[in-house]
Amino acid sequence: MTHIIRMGIDLAKHVFQLHGVDDGGHTVLRRRLARAQLRPFLTQLRPCLVGVEACGSAHYWARELTKLGHEVRLIAPQFVAPYRQNDKNDGNDAEAICEAVGRPHMRFVPIKTLTQQAVLTVHRARQLLVAERTALVNQTRGLLAEYGLIVPAGIGALRRALPGLLETPDLPVLAHEVFTDLADRLRAVDERIAVYDRRVEAVARQTEPAQRLLQAPGIGPVTATALVATVGNAHAFKNGRQFAAWLGLVPRQHSSGGTRRLGRITKRGDVYLRTLLIHGARAVMRQLARRTDATSRWATALQARRGFNKAVVALAAKHARIVWALLATGRTYQPTAACP
Repeated sequence: MTHIIRMGIDLAKHVFQLHGVDDGGHTVLRRRLARAQLRPFLTQLRPCLVGVEACGSAHYWARELTKLGHEVRLIAPQFVAPYRQNDKNDGNDAEAICEAVGRPHMRFVPIKTLTQQAVLTVHRARQLLVAERTALVNQTRGLLAEYGLIVPAGIGALRRALPGLLETPDLPVLAHEVFTDLADRLRAVDERIAVYDRRVEAVARQTEPAQRLLQAPGIGPVTATALVATVGNAHAFKNGRQFAAWLGLVPRQHSSGGTRRLGRITKRGDVYLRTLLIHGARAVMRQLARRTDATSRWATALQARRGFNKAVVALAAKHARIVWALLATGRTYQPTAACP
């Protein structure tokens, strides 16, 4: 077989599509392999650059193929799509991945270690429980409203109101039983979330980079451990702005004829990290009246000009640049230091 210098692999649960090119860019491999065939086939190939779309099981295969001597790069799906020349199918996807991985300015997703993967597993399980709790609270409030029992928005408000509402004399017995079950379920979910919170806090205490991130504003144990588990030392990014762009916290550009127009944020990249940073920035914004540092004064002025929500997003982007500096340089947080 002609020496393959670059390959794209379209992953699936049971069948994998491969597309390889030689040093002239000519296609020399188009093959479909069963899961059991993939490792033996790649073992007998000379090491090459392998592109994989960052989807389910991608990090596992990246670690496994790296052990075989291949240079593996993970690519976010939105960066693969522009290189797909025809209809979407496994063969065209593998070809698009092969083309994208060879681009000199492509942004790649850092490959996660087993430890990072384990920490993110805790986060995903916690996230699932939080979503369940939110749905449970919304459903319970909606059902209570059918009996004229109005509860303000928020988990805390429902927790406080439920015991008294269950004593409502006109509430039918059957409805009372249902609301009692829902209250019990809410307590159970709260307890499980608390267990995961303690696990996250333990990871944060044992992880030195997370400890440094906790010194920064708007960063708690959940955000700190998620950031470290996802981006590691952040060396995959040249600077803080590139990291913020990867998180989708920079504005879209609509520029033409020398006129530069900025729109809403791109919302590309990791939704979970972006959400955590925005939640953290929102918490900081609510405390601005008690803070007098330069960043707080800047955020207060921005809020006055552009409104609360835009100021929150801008502050989250600033926090992302701070995170990059702390992870990439190993420095501790200095409130007066400039963001890169």
